[in-house]
Amino acid sequence: MADRTILITGASSGIGAALARVYAAPGISLILWGRDQTRLAETAAACRAKGAACATGVFDIRDHDAHLSHLKAAGAVDLAIFNAGVGGTVASDRMSEDPVRARATAEVNFVAPVTGTSFMAGEMAKRGKGCIVLIGSISESYPLPMAPTYAATKAGLRMFAEALSLRMAKFGVRITLVSPGFIDTPMSQSLNEPRPFLIGADQAARAIRRGVAAGKRVIVVPWQFAVIRFITDLLPRGVVRALLSRR
Repeated sequence: MADRTILITGASSGIGAALARVYAAPGISLILWGRDQTRLAETAAACRAKGAACATGVFDIRDHDAHLSHLKAAGAVDLAIFNAGVGGTVASDRMSEDPVRARATAEVNFVAPVTGTSFMAGEMAKRGKGCIVLIGSISESYPLPMAPTYAATKAGLRMFAEALSLRMAKFGVRITLVSPGFIDTPMSQSLNEPRPFLIGADQAARAIRRGVAAGKRVIVVPWQFAVIRFITDLLPRGVVRALLSRR
């Protein structure tokens, strides 16, 4: 395998850690970022055991200056996966979201990946090649009353990915959006609601790697949610709103 440098944010656990393990191999240089130093070190150790070279960075991507500094220090990256994200369901005893938490959700789920991608896309465009993967959510398609800011950030990320893919195509830079449904990660484990079609993080990571290798612009995992979205897209928006308003 030819030498490749792969950047993954949110690599401490969940899909990010699983992607790091899936891509780890001789000839692969991984740049892994996260906030939990212990868990990030465990991910890096597992990747080194598979023959990959690993460099880690522990910081909060809401810190714009630190984020930009790490991006500049990363050098030439072939594949950048902006995976870091947080959940954002509203407690049932609240009338609206806590504004501080809403801001944190927006900064982690939208502001950080947008600014990071914008920087990385420019660097890749200078070399005329590269791929950027944005990890969104199937919730991007639905006005979730239990998670309005979370749904909004993922909807924004979907539009950003589509718009940027059109802009960067002429520079040889591919933008891929991943829209996961329920994946067995710490984030989904915190939910008290049913998790239909639940799959493991490793299974999701393998599906994402296959989709990226195939050059897909949009990847939905597990695949059942692509079918669900297709069906709900055929429904009048008022019907979807009525169904969700009962939650």
